[in-house]
Amino acid sequence: MSNPWLALRLGADPAERIGQIRRAHDAFINGGTATQVRDVVAESWQRSAVASVDPDTTAPTDLTDGELSDYRASHPLARVLPLFRDLLGGLADDGENLMAVCDAGGRLLWVEGHTSVLRQAAAMNFVPGARWDETHAGTNAPGTALAVDHSVQIFATEHFSRPVQRWTCAAAPIHDPASGRLLGAVDLTGGDHLANPHSLALVAATARAAEALLATSPDRPGPRAVVTALGRDEAVLTVGGRRTRLGRRHSELLTLLLCHPEGRTGEQLALDLYGEDHQQPVTVRAELSRLRRALGPALVGSRPYRVEPGVGADFLSLPRLLDAGLVREALDSYAGPLLPGSDAPGIVRLRRTLEDGLRAAIFGAGDPALLDTWVRAEWGADDLQAWEALASALPAGSPRRGLAITRLRALHREYGL
Repeated sequence: MSNPWLALRLGADPAERIGQIRRAHDAFINGGTATQVRDVVAESWQRSAVASVDPDTTAPTDLTDGELSDYRASHPLARVLPLFRDLLGGLADDGENLMAVCDAGGRLLWVEGHTSVLRQAAAMNFVPGARWDETHAGTNAPGTALAVDHSVQIFATEHFSRPVQRWTCAAAPIHDPASGRLLGAVDLTGGDHLANPHSLALVAATARAAEALLATSPDRPGPRAVVTALGRDEAVLTVGGRRTRLGRRHSELLTLLLCHPEGRTGEQLALDLYGEDHQQPVTVRAELSRLRRALGPALVGSRPYRVEPGVGADFLSLPRLLDAGLVREALDSYAGPLLPGSDAPGIVRLRRTLEDGLRAAIFGAGDPALLDTWVRAEWGADDLQAWEALASALPAGSPRRGLAITRLRALHREYGL
């Protein structure tokens, strides 16, 4: 079975494949479906289209000058920048490739390589401070690696943005080894020669080496275990660098317990999971027993059922960021609705509370960039009020304002307004 994260199959003709994908890309942009491309690319194209990415433009600049310098100096990946240079710097200095590092929001922190290649990359705004997540730049290796949380190659015409299609890149996500929180990605960008198994293996190994080095830092704060449940139907528990995917019911139970640090009885959890008409405390207690066996009493206590201190969660961090007035950081950390596949009443309430709080903060900030990021995401693409606010906030004559007005008209037709 071929590796779905590799761009080319063994023996494939790069030039022929570029032409095939270009025709598929043109057809998709003109309203067709994504055919004859890898699933990871087809799904990324779809996300890019939902985010209203213009295929004829490239990434916007998000940070500049002193703001950029201060931000990357304080970023956790600054500690492992020498490692990136040791492992990838030789390839970046050979005149053919670039090494890049971005944060979890897709902002490029460092882009290094030969001066001539850097100059070419600047023409598509592949520069420090530019925003290369999928919602702003479309399909590309660092942005897509962040979106799917996996190392990936993006080859030539697989890029959603046409100005980027002369490049090929491979990128891998990097996580905080204790919490599992996504920190960013490391990327190798160059020509078609990078479409091989070695470049993908190299960036993946570099990312793992960075995580190992971060784990050795003696002053690293953070919880001993972290639950990640935003944008996932099944939560991921990270303990000591080991990531475990939980089943749907265990994901719901652990999330509910984390949101009630005082503890929950079996009856209360049954109400959270099934509602008033179908309480099943016996079934819940059995699930809790299995959860405690799987995770251990060091994490999940009983009488009442509770999560022991020292366990963090992405959905718990979000309100704290908002309380501190860090709306941009909160939006960047929002990977999507809480356990979106769950219909448990308690989870549905928590999901709405989180989304409503973030959305209200975005509206209250009065920053068009925040609104733009929100509507580009899958969960904000049909938010009529957000599109109206964005159209009002953008200057007359702005291309993005024109797109916002077009989207507003479509939503009015769809909603019969």
